[in-house]
Amino acid sequence: MVQMRLHILLAEKRMTQRELSDITGIRQPTISAYCNETYKHIVKEHIDILCKYFECELTDLIRFSKDV
Repeated sequence: MVQMRLHILLAEKRMTQRELSDITGIRQPTISAYCNETYKHIVKEHIDILCKYFECELTDLIRFSKDV
């Protein structure tokens, strides 16, 4: 199962989805979908922007865990 960890990174920085949207230019509904795991696809450019902003690796933003 692929899990987006954006909500955790936001909590660590103590910022809102709206603030992230304003800073990155990614629409707030898209950020909300990433945080709530309701996205249909992940845009590659968004991954680039988020990893640069949070100064993190892809594995800090997205995790894969095997279903048991």
